Amino acid sequence: MLLRYRFRVYPTAPQRVMLARTFGCVRTVWNDAVAAREAAFRQRLPHPSLAVLDRTLITEAKRTAERRWLADVSNVPLQQSLRDCHAAYRNFFDSLSGRRNGGRVGPPQFKRRTGAQSARFTRNGFTLRPNGRLYLAKIGALKVVWSRKLPSAPSSVTVMKTPTGKFFVSFVVTVDDGAELLEPLSDPEAETGIDLGLKDFAVLRGGKVIDNPRFFRRLERKLKKSQRALSRKAKGSANRGKARLRVAKVHEKIKHTRSDWIDKQIKALVSENQALYVEDLHVKGLVRGRMAKSMLDAGFGMFLTRLESKASRAGRTFVKIDRYFPSTRLCSTCGALTGPSGLAGLKHRAWRCGCGAHHDRDVNAEINIRREGKRLVAAGLADT
Repeated sequence: MLLRYRFRVYPTAPQRVMLARTFGCVRTVWNDAVAAREAAFRQRLPHPSLAVLDRTLITEAKRTAERRWLADVSNVPLQQSLRDCHAAYRNFFDSLSGRRNGGRVGPPQFKRRTGAQSARFTRNGFTLRPNGRLYLAKIGALKVVWSRKLPSAPSSVTVMKTPTGKFFVSFVVTVDDGAELLEPLSDPEAETGIDLGLKDFAVLRGGKVIDNPRFFRRLERKLKKSQRALSRKAKGSANRGKARLRVAKVHEKIKHTRSDWIDKQIKALVSENQALYVEDLHVKGLVRGRMAKSMLDAGFGMFLTRLESKASRAGRTFVKIDRYFPSTRLCSTCGALTGPSGLAGLKHRAWRCGCGAHHDRDVNAEINIRREGKRLVAAGLADT
């Protein structure tokens, strides 16, 4: 199993200059590759191969006056940029033909210098030194803040610069299956269904509620204020750069606080439950409606992806219930479909079934999700 371990780095002033050059060269090679592909498509010519692009956009380009500065940086991230662009096009075409699972993937786009920057180094482009420094070819030894040990020797490292000017490195490491296995819980009933929602982020077994923190909503007013200030600044001015940085910092704070909160909730759920049952939400479809902003703010897709990964590495049972299973409408007492449905039924937080049972909407849904998950496990129909 491949995992990424991310750490903060603090380059010196000369190293920041070399990193800026490296990012610029990597971005240029990527954009040249996209332009070459688009030109071939417009002229109805075969797409240039990776070997042809490598020769024309790197080797031969270094001999020209317009691209001679490509020789100032390591050749490793330039070649990796071409390979990443080639993989992105392959995923795009496989998505069009149906050979790739998952949602539709768009074609590669041109990269801008104002966004996040990155460069990837393979084994022959970096070295981990005994003093804890990370040496990158033609950049130097970077100071890394090690928050944890790497489980194995990394196969590649990506150095990144965020829009706020912070630098990070991301190592790709191999982890053996079961390396993070947790001891089975003594309580055989330590399992829960997870009913996700907007009023409460999740409702667990026994009516336990995880409140929805609404990170974006909390800082939305501050973000609007900073965006209005940015719109009034002249393009290309120093003040516009400062205003852009303030907007980026607000976005970064929202992103990091949401990610940290989700990781903490997942750790608690996995450590306290032997089995976890969730609905297979169609997140991309949900973010297209009138509640799209709230759906994106909740981060359901991030939560479900990380929860499945963490449960698998910890040896916990993780089951996704079919998205069309009527967990809300189904009465957990008699099994009749008498509950609220559709957008009009969202305002009904409690309801009474014809059998006389009175249900809380989310608590009833959690019970049904848990029962359906246990049935799938017993029948051998779940990927656990």
